[in-house]
Amino acid sequence: MTLPVLKTWLSGVALSLSLAAAAQATELLNSSYDVSRELFVALNAPFEQQWDAAHPGDKLTIKQSHAGSSKQALAILQGLRADVVTYNQVTDVQVLHDKGNLIAADWQSRLPNNSSPFYSTMAFLVRKGNPKQIHDWADLARDNVKLIFPNPKTSGNGRYTYLAAWGAAEKADGQDRAKTEAYMQKFLKNVEVFDTGGRGATTTFAERGLGDVLISFESEVNNIRNQYGKDDYEVIVPRNNILAEFPVAWVDKNVAHNNTADAAKAYLNYLYTPAAQAIITRYYYRVNNPQLMAEQKDRFPQTTLFNVNEAFGGWEQVMKTHFVSGGELDKLLAAGRG
Repeated sequence: MTLPVLKTWLSGVALSLSLAAAAQATELLNSSYDVSRELFVALNAPFEQQWDAAHPGDKLTIKQSHAGSSKQALAILQGLRADVVTYNQVTDVQVLHDKGNLIAADWQSRLPNNSSPFYSTMAFLVRKGNPKQIHDWADLARDNVKLIFPNPKTSGNGRYTYLAAWGAAEKADGQDRAKTEAYMQKFLKNVEVFDTGGRGATTTFAERGLGDVLISFESEVNNIRNQYGKDDYEVIVPRNNILAEFPVAWVDKNVAHNNTADAAKAYLNYLYTPAAQAIITRYYYRVNNPQLMAEQKDRFPQTTLFNVNEAFGGWEQVMKTHFVSGGELDKLLAAGRG
């Protein structure tokens, strides 16, 4: 074999080996909501190890994409080839079927608990000593209170906050629509900054020092307190509150294109396993596991939860009534400015 021929042959072997190595690696992209970074960092590593052990020669890497859940869904509709979505609102998954035909119509029945492996509710983060004496939703409409939470137009976190405040006010007002709207006008008028997502709201409150109260998921406010100083903040979980579901789904069209269906399905099923659920509760998310929740009862204050279907007629109705352009949210904001 001449030297030129040998070089050509070696190059071909190297290329073949490179292609074989590439074929034996699997990569998943998880499109998730804004404040889930730390949770999935903790969840991904054990699953990657589990997958690698069960599939010798096929190394798995899970990558993350984070922003407000509605912005994330829009990015997928515009071409982002995420394999799985782990969002904080049903509508942001459903839109992938309704507007892009990217996932199956029955996606919510493919996994347990309406495809929500964990859930949360809303909580308040206040500064040391609770200087404004914030204890419940009613306190957030006082004239001397400044609020921070993300914009309901761009964030599922923000929509849950808005709906939790509305639902709690309805219960307190005895379903008096005029009183509820008056409360919501004051509540929204007290918002100092509307960030586009939950992590931006965290930065505004904890790093920029704006606002008296940060409203976010119970999981987020507890993790903020741990990160920025347990002695500098207090967490308050209101007595009446909303059930915030966290739906997940594999994106059928994308996993078919990426050849990742098996890994994507296994990853989402893993989120329901006892090992994953234990990790999830460490990040202050609630799970549908009575034994685990009983063991963790000191981390999760008792609260009465109402859900979107019962209180508002479902997400489709909510979006049409409250968050569409010119809807209830826009009217309340305009009235507050007036």
